[in-house]
Amino acid sequence: MRTTRIILIPVLFVFLCGFGETLDADKVYICKGKGSKKYHYNKHCRGLSRCSTKIYEVTLEKAKEMGRTLCGWED
Repeated sequence: MRTTRIILIPVLFVFLCGFGETLDADKVYICKGKGSKKYHYNKHCRGLSRCSTKIYEVTLEKAKEMGRTLCGWED
């Protein structure tokens, strides 16, 4: 019984904090729609909910080169 708790707590923590995804600090998500100016660490960020195009995964460096800044929902 004790072993089960030790395993479930980290699994539950990862699920709640990242929707089951691991965050890669070098990868971010952007919308290429007209007027899009932000990048997002989380593909399911509220700031991407109105994206009119496909959501693209790019490097953080590339997003910054494009003049993107961090989404206000994630700072």
